[in-house]
Parts: sequence; structure tokens; C-alpha cells
Amino acid sequence: MRKLVHANLFTLKKTASYYLVHVTVAALVAYAVTGNFLLAVTLSLLEPTIQAFAFFLHEKSWERWGRQSKLVPAPT
Repeated sequence: MRKLVHANLFTLKKTASYYLVHVTVAALVAYAVTGNFLLAVTLSLLEPTIQAFAFFLHEKSWERWGRQSKLVPAPT
């Protein structure tokens, strides 16, 4: 686990930053729509948490795709 964290530190920091922004925006939107603070907090933690994992996996997929595309010569 430690190796995974160290090898992906930049992406993990970026994911954490994205998560905090997303939670804040989601809470404000959910409160504006529902008018219920508890429901807004619950929704704002649930959806961004799932999105943070999806974002991390998305970033890693793009990194892998970028490495692989460099191995294949561009068509001429």
C-alpha cells in the first residue's frame, strides 16, 4: 500500500483537492435544492466519494494509454 501511495502521490493529492472542491459544491447545490442541511451533507459526501475513486481510476487509465500510445508509431 505504501508503494502504491508513493508511486501515485501527485495523482492522490490532485484527487484529494478535487474531492474537497466537489464536496463543497455538491453540499451547496444539494442544500439549495432540498433546503435540508443533513440531507445536503449526506448527498455531498456520497456522490463525490464515488467520483473521487472514479477520477483516480480515470487518471491512471489515461496515464497508461499515454504510455502505450508512445510505443506505437504514429501513422504517416
